Amino acid sequence: MEPIRTATRSGSRWALLFGLFAAILWLGAGALLLSLLLRYGGLDERSLPALALTAHGVSALAGGFTAGRRAGQKGWYIGLLLGSLYALIVLTIGFLAADAPLRLESLALLATAAAAGTLGGMFGVGTRR
Repeated sequence: MEPIRTATRSGSRWALLFGLFAAILWLGAGALLLSLLLRYGGLDERSLPALALTAHGVSALAGGFTAGRRAGQKGWYIGLLLGSLYALIVLTIGFLAADAPLRLESLALLATAAAAGTLGGMFGVGTRR
């Protein structure tokens, strides 16, 4: 009965949840770093959108890595799901909390997070023994 047990296994859901948690932690660290650089460093405000997109990419990469490592298989799929879900959560929070409209930058965020999550998921599966 081994095929039935593996077919009903929900390990990828937990991997996705842990990956989202890791991505949110990395996003918090990136936002804190950008805030400190803006306040105490010589960072110009005009470079913030590109750096924020980079922080989102790094967060999705770390989340995809965590999810792929925990899932142990199909890293590109888990990473793609994680990156897309991460971007949709960020865009929804921005829309609801700050009335941020959907623009071309939203599509760039979705593409960056999906690509970074996919890459992270593949690397995460590759590091698992």
